[in-house]
Amino acid sequence: MGLGGISLWQLLIVLLIVVLVFGTKRLKTLGGDLGGALKSFRSAMDSDEEPDGESADSPRLATAEPDAEFAEQRTESQSSST
Repeated sequence: MGLGGISLWQLLIVLLIVVLVFGTKRLKTLGGDLGGALKSFRSAMDSDEEPDGESADSPRLATAEPDAEFAEQRTESQSSST
């Protein structure tokens, strides 16, 4: 018995069907894209961590106001919905 009641042979059959449907080139591209996305996500999470000594109440966040483009889009969407 394998993972959650799925045997090794069942996993191999599913893998074979996936390869036949999508092809190896497309699966390779998909794997590379997924790996790149995970790598960029991890680097973004690492860069978001605050250095020691800074509090969670950053002055940048306390004074943040919506930019003009966001405010314009919001007013446009409100006027078009009425």
